[in-house]
Amino acid sequence: MYLDHPPLVVEASVISSVPSQLRLDQPTAWAAANKGGAIVDCFLEGPCIDRQGNILMVDIPHGRVLQFGTDGVWRERLRYDGEPNGMKILPDGRVLIADYRHGLVLANLETGTIEPQLARRNSESFKGLNDLYLGEDGTVYFTDQGQTGLQDPTGRLYRLRADGQLDCLLANGPSPNGLVPDHEFAAMFVAMTRDNSVWRVPLLVDGGTGKVGRFCSFFGTSGPDGLAVDAAGNLYVCHASLGQVFVIAPTGECIGRLVSQAGRTVTNLVINNEHAIITESETGSILKAPISVFSTT
Repeated sequence: MYLDHPPLVVEASVISSVPSQLRLDQPTAWAAANKGGAIVDCFLEGPCIDRQGNILMVDIPHGRVLQFGTDGVWRERLRYDGEPNGMKILPDGRVLIADYRHGLVLANLETGTIEPQLARRNSESFKGLNDLYLGEDGTVYFTDQGQTGLQDPTGRLYRLRADGQLDCLLANGPSPNGLVPDHEFAAMFVAMTRDNSVWRVPLLVDGGTGKVGRFCSFFGTSGPDGLAVDAAGNLYVCHASLGQVFVIAPTGECIGRLVSQAGRTVTNLVINNEHAIITESETGSILKAPISVFSTT
């Protein structure tokens, strides 16, 4: 929703798409459960940018980490028996992955090794992890989405402290997905895909939460997916069926739209200086959109 001024529309243009030699035309269990059994040759999520400027991303159904290099070449950096959904690069260069099947896993892209980090809570398996946020102090926030939705609002938001303590901050989420703290780290924004909204989860000084509210709402056959916050505190909301990233001011007003020039399944993004780097999974493309205009809007 906007009040006085309509949102500024910015094109999100295609940088590159996954080449044919890296597309896998084969059935997967993930596609059978989530895409009606269709053959999904790749499904991009979790974009990150490494120190060399390469764009890393996961391919969920085929258990891969792909790279689009600064040299313009696509490479498969990792393939394993899993369903990686969210990914963050650690200071030592390894990547921490929120895997739908295996929980939190640590991957070394140089050696191809995978180490389980957290597969269960109190001996109970997770529903199916979706995304994660890595704090500067080593705290990991992550969402446990599974097949939750309005019919089963039991998705969870977790916090894994650096000392290993695991806290469940939210247990009534209808499909919790992307997550990112606000500019002051006073609250966590969580995309609730099947509620077609983003919730604001206050982070209290005693370690708990309170007065959780719906920060912004959308519409469509899917819903909000990946999230990011820029230096001005604006929230960027990828929408997985409307083909765009909505730019939401700290007040909750929509001030911009980054519109995909490829498909409509806009899944996630990472902010890189004055641009948003976006994954669009219908066509297996990486998009790029300028965002500096929103810091002065």
